[in-house]
Amino acid sequence: MRIASTLLSAALVAGLAGLTGSTAQAATPVHFTSAHGTFTGYTPGARAVTYRTDLVPGGAQAHVFGTSARATGTTTTLVVTGLLPNHQYGAHAHANACGPTGDDAGPHFQYTPDPVKPSVDPAYANPRNEIWLDFTTDRFGQGHTKSTVDWTFGSRRARSVVIHETHTHTDPGHAGTAGARLACLDVGF
Repeated sequence: MRIASTLLSAALVAGLAGLTGSTAQAATPVHFTSAHGTFTGYTPGARAVTYRTDLVPGGAQAHVFGTSARATGTTTTLVVTGLLPNHQYGAHAHANACGPTGDDAGPHFQYTPDPVKPSVDPAYANPRNEIWLDFTTDRFGQGHTKSTVDWTFGSRRARSVVIHETHTHTDPGHAGTAGARLACLDVGF
């Protein structure tokens, strides 16, 4: 837990670093996001749900911290503990909140929505138009990652972060896919 706390503190400092001097004086509103959850099986009102306990065990934790401002874009940091050691996971911001199944989180949130569903076109399914948070855990099952995009949320907002089975693919026809939806954390972007 101490590692996760330190990483979140570092994320806060990094997120605020771009808002000093003339940028801060320009009165750019900054939106802060923070979410934390301990993964459990689904129950109504659960904020962190695991769908595959073999890959995201009950009791594993996730922390999401984000800053968003017109002058700096949106930076999102994900810190996880208690997952499988030395495993590659994908993770993305999704359009809907978590639910009884991974599909309830809906598609990846896209700043510019792809008119074709499901979105597998690299022109839309890419880390500039979506928030991709792929990570690899260390030997203790801990991991962290950061995404920075040059846009901010408007009236449409992402509602969750979903952890996927593999790192995210980028090739045409598979862009944005990352295997099964393993777990979900509600995040108030």
